[in-house]
Amino acid sequence: MDKNDIVLITGANSGMGKAIAAEIARTGAKVIMLCRSKERGEEALNEVKELSGSTTVELMLCDLGYKKEIREFCREFIRRFGRLNVLINNAGVILPGRHTTRDGYELQFGVNHLGHFLLTNLLLDTMIKSSPARIVNVSSGAHKSGKIHFEDINLEKKYNVWRSYSQSKLANVLFTYELARRLEGTGVTANCLHPGAVATNMGINRETGFGTLITRILKPFFQTPAEGASTTIYLATSPEVEGVTGKYYYMKKQIPSSKSSYDVELARKLWDLSVKLTGLDEK
Repeated sequence: MDKNDIVLITGANSGMGKAIAAEIARTGAKVIMLCRSKERGEEALNEVKELSGSTTVELMLCDLGYKKEIREFCREFIRRFGRLNVLINNAGVILPGRHTTRDGYELQFGVNHLGHFLLTNLLLDTMIKSSPARIVNVSSGAHKSGKIHFEDINLEKKYNVWRSYSQSKLANVLFTYELARRLEGTGVTANCLHPGAVATNMGINRETGFGTLITRILKPFFQTPAEGASTTIYLATSPEVEGVTGKYYYMKKQIPSSKSSYDVELARKLWDLSVKLTGLDEK
């Protein structure tokens, strides 16, 4: 990775995203931190600049739960930079209680999968022109208990937080594998990973504070965000994985994902549904 590379990181305002941004900024690459909150984003931007000693870090705003904003962001990104060498889809949400995106989709599926699906696809042409390029999707070991509930994709009938989260994380893996198949021969690779159990603010409801005490109690048993970020950074920057695509990693090692994640028909069915829900094929 060199100073001419452009790296886009979603959810870069806290936890692993911020640690990833700081580490990659140290390489001299231009880092774009995509965040939803201007206030938290600016605070994280200053921290990343201080930690990395880099001045080539920028903040851009986008709500990954809102199709209109994702489209506007991608247009602006392409207009300003014209290329993209690494896309790290790191943003994730896990919250108690059922919530919805601004587009009305169940929040965890809407942000963790649909938002990144649309963002990635809108930037694909730019990445192909910039190849060799890499897409890194942060999934989770939770995908192993996940199922894609096509009959109730927004979990309106049977919601619980784990059912929702594991569905979104299985979707991340299925999306990665299908993306890798579709990108074969383009010079753009797509891989995904399980970062391990990481102490972040992801399970905290910022409005109510729910989850703060639980997170604090469990924190000593979890990896730090920097430790959890290591596999993502490896997949984004290491020469060892150049040309490697369609794989699942943990602790910088390639490991098998769940049996259902290799179901090609399931992946295609999810892809087709995602195109429909995001309006990807609309002009």
